[in-house]
Amino acid sequence: MTTNTTGPATALPRLDFAKSARTAFRALVGFDAAAREGLDPALVELIQIRASHLNHCAYCLHMHTTDARKAGESEDRLHMIPVWKEARHFFTAREQAALALTEAVTLVADTGVPDDVYAEAAAHFDDTELAHVIALILTINTWNRIALATAKRAGTDTR
Repeated sequence: MTTNTTGPATALPRLDFAKSARTAFRALVGFDAAAREGLDPALVELIQIRASHLNHCAYCLHMHTTDARKAGESEDRLHMIPVWKEARHFFTAREQAALALTEAVTLVADTGVPDDVYAEAAAHFDDTELAHVIALILTINTWNRIALATAKRAGTDTR
């Protein structure tokens, strides 16, 4: 077993997913890249940050807030993502629809994806865009779960 020495202290050593499951890792990287096609990079980061908040994934949250800052995202908007429903004026209607869909898909076991949330997203994205938004939500949730399962430590991204 390969151990992940970059993560937080855990009772058991954790594997390096990219090395231990190379084919699965490469497939996920490809799916992630395909999901982003045609989407605004700022929207991509908003979705990834919100899902990472919901999943309590510090590793991915650090990575995507860093990426968002590098891409020019404002500190005000980054701070408001967790409370976007109370700070709607920071986000466009399209971004709000994507954030709501991100929450519904990420927390799917709680309420499913409500019709009103889906309808609002469908009103702001064409079918291709909506499919890509959903695919992106799926990929970030998968990345979050990999990072959590392998105890990746925030701030250790080496991309």
